[in-house]
Amino acid sequence: MALAWKNTQEFYYWAIENGDPRTDPWPLVYSPVPVILIFILYLIIVAVGPRIMQQRKPVRLKGFLVIYNLSVVLLSVYMFYEFLMTSLLANYSYLCQPVDYSWSDLGMRQMAGVCWWFFFSKVIELLDTVFFILRKKNDQVTFLHVYHHGTMLFNWWAGVKYVPGGQAFFIGMVNSFVHIFVYLYYGLASLGPKVQSYLWWKRYLTLLQLFQFMAIAVHSSYNLFSECQFPDGFNLAVFIYILSLIVLFLNFYYRTYIRKKQKKTD
Repeated sequence: MALAWKNTQEFYYWAIENGDPRTDPWPLVYSPVPVILIFILYLIIVAVGPRIMQQRKPVRLKGFLVIYNLSVVLLSVYMFYEFLMTSLLANYSYLCQPVDYSWSDLGMRQMAGVCWWFFFSKVIELLDTVFFILRKKNDQVTFLHVYHHGTMLFNWWAGVKYVPGGQAFFIGMVNSFVHIFVYLYYGLASLGPKVQSYLWWKRYLTLLQLFQFMAIAVHSSYNLFSECQFPDGFNLAVFIYILSLIVLFLNFYYRTYIRKKQKKTD
């Protein structure tokens, strides 16, 4: 037991001391402890929140949700633009790109900087779950929803801590682009039934999300079999994680759009 604790401590100190020194001073980056505490609080809210709200009326958040979702849309636009323009200005390869660990403006302030904002956006997006619970829309707080939000938090903490740029930019760029439309949909849906009748394109949002996962899977798997100076461990972790999301989103798509349609025709 003592040996296991000692090994755990040694691994912890090794992990926090071997990150990118450029990003270590940034908020929530140096140690995983703050992110772990945020995640634990998130799980507590998921577990306890619906029970607290059980005997209460749903909280009306219409105006706030419009502002919140529009803000995330604008943040996503900014991140997509920064990922795209920085990668073009720095002549990034879209097939194989090592991390630029230099202190240059493109490597440090722009690419590493937008990676941090992308990570922080995953902290912000945990509020999606809180708002569902406050509005008593507990059917939206599914395993897929909690798994996706929670794991992205840790994935991108590790990304900013160790590889803020390189191959990782492709994931952030594609996901930021998709989230422009996802949160635009959420913002419009929060306006109420009068607008919701025009939101027929929800199904295509799920297809867009599946397309991004497949693109990321192909991108990551390519670099597992090519000579690319980017850590294979990260590419492998991304590939396995993306496969899990493809399976979960395919299951969601089938249950939501195919099985329900079949039941209506029976």
